[in-house]
Formats: sequence, C-alpha cells, structure tokens
Amino acid sequence: QLQASGGGLVQAGGSLNLSCAASGRTFLSYIMGWFRQAPGKEREFVSAINLSGSVTDYADSVQGRFTIARDNAKNTVYLQMNSLKPEDTAVYYCAARSWGFSRSPKEYSSWGQGTQVTVSS
Repeated sequence: QLQASGGGLVQAGGSLNLSCAASGRTFLSYIMGWFRQAPGKEREFVSAINLSGSVTDYADSVQGRFTIARDNAKNTVYLQMNSLKPEDTAVYYCAARSWGFSRSPKEYSSWGQGTQVTVSS
C-alpha cells in the first residue's frame, strides 16, 4: 500500500517535496515511480528510481528541476520539486513495479491515492 503526501499550493518558482510511504516488507523489491495527471489530460510519467536509488529517470519536462530519491530504511520515496511552473499543476501519484524501468502507467501494479499540487502564476 502506498500513501502519497506533501502536495499543496505554491507560487511559481517555489518548491515542494512529495513523499510516498510504502507499507509492507517488500519495498526494496520495487522500482518506484511518480506520475501526474492534470484535469482533462492523461496520466503522464514524471520520474522513476531503481531499487538501490542509484539510477533515476526523468521526463524532459521536469529534468533539472525535480529530484527523485528513496530511503529504503524508511520505505519512502521522495520527489523534490523546485522551480515549479503553473504547468506542473496536477495530482501526483506514486507507483510501484516489480522490475525494469518503464514510463508507462500501465506497467505499474501498485498506486497511491494521489496528492494535489497547484502552482499559481
């Protein structure tokens, strides 16, 4: 089970740090990803991180502004979002899959409930 938190309202240029806490003992076995969905749009890939945290992947739209990290001792994955833009406004979801990097939401088997991020101009 995944529980995302940390969303909120921020002005353009500001920062937020999202967290996703996982329950259970198998967190170490999962590649973790962050996705987002804006109103009227499809869910899109934001970032992913491998089991150890040594390899990461980012969508072009967030590269250089967002940083994904994980703390396996705390069963938690983070998404540090800096230099936020109004177009980053969306519900952000964390997700898990058992092997292999993927940018497709369909490849992830477990999902958190989402946390709203709103960036005002």
